[in-house]
Amino acid sequence: MPVQLLNDQQIRPTEYRKWRHAKDRFDRREKDQVIMGNLLETIPKQGLQVPIQLGIDDRYHDVYVADGHHRAVALMELGADEFPFHWYWIRSFGVRWERDAFPYHVLGL
Repeated sequence: MPVQLLNDQQIRPTEYRKWRHAKDRFDRREKDQVIMGNLLETIPKQGLQVPIQLGIDDRYHDVYVADGHHRAVALMELGADEFPFHWYWIRSFGVRWERDAFPYHVLGL
């Protein structure tokens, strides 16, 4: 998945209103600074070891980072091109991890 799609319109953060809010928080908190420092050091050498988890809201087709906010911000800061991911539908009757191809049409592509 292209890192450029991690933006406030296509793939949004779940825990923050905007990606800059996530980055601002990570810059302020010591615990987050340690996590980010580790990611910024290891990703260029080893790549992203744990895929980012994306959830798609079944009703509105909004796409969110469900797990991996630190990893996403680190990839953005590093200017990475792509990232590995897993995805699932967020449905009224539960969540189901998908093995099918990602439905890129939900991103407006």
